[in-house]
Amino acid sequence: MALYLVSTPIGNLEDITLRALNVLKSVDLIACEDTRHTRRLLDHFGIQKPTVSYHEHNEQARTEELVQRLLEGKSVAIVSDAGTPGISDPAYRIVLAAIERGITIVPIPGAAAVIAGLIASGLPTDSFLFVGFLPSKKMARRARLEELKLERATLVLYEAPHRIRETLADALEVFGDRQASLARELTKLHEQFIRGTLSQLKEHFDATQPRGEMTLVIAGNAKDNLAPIETGFISSQVERLMLGGLNRNDAIKQAAKSRGLSKRDAYQLMLEEKPTYEDDEC
Repeated sequence: MALYLVSTPIGNLEDITLRALNVLKSVDLIACEDTRHTRRLLDHFGIQKPTVSYHEHNEQARTEELVQRLLEGKSVAIVSDAGTPGISDPAYRIVLAAIERGITIVPIPGAAAVIAGLIASGLPTDSFLFVGFLPSKKMARRARLEELKLERATLVLYEAPHRIRETLADALEVFGDRQASLARELTKLHEQFIRGTLSQLKEHFDATQPRGEMTLVIAGNAKDNLAPIETGFISSQVERLMLGGLNRNDAIKQAAKSRGLSKRDAYQLMLEEKPTYEDDEC
């Protein structure tokens, strides 16, 4: 009797471990997010075992059913659609229930996008915080970023392609222009890493249609993780930001943040430099 937490590939099927295959072949039942998705994986490796759905919408009810089978002496494997169960995927509830009943928990380690994205980011790996997915609503997302603003560890989070532009814009405004890396389609045919500052990543996706699953890694709160302070005319910087798609108010706020100024001070500086700026333009 044991509950196995089995990591599966996040893209490339060759990333499954021999131990994971042996466990999937030996258990009595495999609980998975999407039985059709997992069946393709099992068929690829010639594994014929019964499956049952276990996802966020039926997790509470299914947990009791699976625990009962475990107490009857059955062995159960939990798998997610991709990666490690419990990492932004269902597993926590059944692990807790199994521990409370004295059931053995056996983790079968393997692929995890959070680790793959982090180690290839070029950012510090000695201390990191996995954030998971940020809230989808703007106000809640910005509030969460504000909570993370002073965190010194490297931040790792997942994001959907249709929200990445908004997330990068919010992170840039809240954190300042930190170093960052975005991993797209990890271990798959079109795997890609985009490295630079948050503003550079934002510019990339302002010009390119975001596609694929994404892991965003952002440097922690330290002075050397910020892009160089902007110099030159702030009016010129504001114009460049407006050409990039920001309205005037947001452009002034971003320019001010990049220089360590308040919005009011930035606006005053624009007024003071205007005659000189106009002379220089002529």
